[in-house]
Amino acid sequence: MSKVVDPQGHRNATPEPGAWTSPAPAMLSGTQTVGLAAAGLALIAVCYGLARFAYGLFVPAFREAFALDAATAGAIASGSYVAYCVGVVVATPLTPRFGSKVMSVVAGVLATAGTALMASAPGAGVLTLGVLIAGSSTGVASLPLAHTIAHRVLPPLRNRLQALVNAGTGLGVVVSGPVALLAQGQWRLAWAAFAVIAAVVTVWVAVTVPSVRQDVAGSASSPRAGRPWRESLPSGSARLVGASVTMGAASAATWTFGQDLLTTTAGHAAYLSTVAWIVLGACGLLGAFAGDAANRFGLRTAWVVAMPAMGAATALLAVTAHWYVVAVIATGLFGGVYLALTGLLLVWGTRVFQHRPARGVGLAFLSTAVGQAAAAPLLGWIADHSTLAVAFWVAAGIAVVGAWSRP
Repeated sequence: MSKVVDPQGHRNATPEPGAWTSPAPAMLSGTQTVGLAAAGLALIAVCYGLARFAYGLFVPAFREAFALDAATAGAIASGSYVAYCVGVVVATPLTPRFGSKVMSVVAGVLATAGTALMASAPGAGVLTLGVLIAGSSTGVASLPLAHTIAHRVLPPLRNRLQALVNAGTGLGVVVSGPVALLAQGQWRLAWAAFAVIAAVVTVWVAVTVPSVRQDVAGSASSPRAGRPWRESLPSGSARLVGASVTMGAASAATWTFGQDLLTTTAGHAAYLSTVAWIVLGACGLLGAFAGDAANRFGLRTAWVVAMPAMGAATALLAVTAHWYVVAVIATGLFGGVYLALTGLLLVWGTRVFQHRPARGVGLAFLSTAVGQAAAAPLLGWIADHSTLAVAFWVAAGIAVVGAWSRP
């Protein structure tokens, strides 16, 4: 029987009596690690930045093209989050079983199909179907990449690489903005371009991402994997879930209605709100430093500072929507803090589930999507019966409350 290899790289760990063990997986070389980081960053950029969050960039265009009110637009966004949840639930057991390469390719295929369907949607029904398929890609994408990094990357680099790949969302948002500007209001052309980009990245991932199937003791591929989640949740899981749900709910306003706030409420030109979206994504790239922040200041301190900061950015956007420069600064602050928070959740999940990193990441991101799915239609209802600014204030309050659920 071989030695157990835990996610921190301790190859001489003593296995539990009767535990299933696997041979120590070979660590990736420096070149292979860089290749994995680049391909993983691109896949997250496509699935999150284009297939999922770019919906918010086009909400004003969708509302005009399909006569949608705010509540309906929020409900469609909620459907994307629900599809994300389904993707997480499916990918959690399948990642160690079929391997990270297969599941990464599946994520890319879903992103390609969803964005292509949205580009050709003749009505709101097909648009919603495309949103659901595209949204499910994000639930599948993160887990195989986190699984690969946890088992094939050298321990000193893992937190940094997890956060770097996670920051691909910001890169995707940055890409979606210029595409929208070049399309000059032709949203179908923009989504067709997203589909082409997704297809190219899918091929890249198929060539680059290694196939990691084995897991450590108690994983989904072990004989003990059949235990229900409720019987195998380690200490700290409830706090992780609470934090993830509130973070997701607090972020739903800006992701879903940020563009609507700047164009419909504040009256800015569409190209100006798109520039704000690009700034959001560019600042989101700073989320790549979340792993370093967790290492230097501690996960708890980083979380307690970042959650109120996201609330402050959301409230500032509500107050200053008419003042373009300040609103752009608030949008950028939101992007940087949001991606940092998702990076912290990723690190937090792998720490709580030390022997099941894919499950920890899945639980954290699933809970985040649950919060977003619940909040998006509620915030849309608030906007319809009050104002969008009030909905943003509610989201800001949720962020402050979420700081209390900390590592």
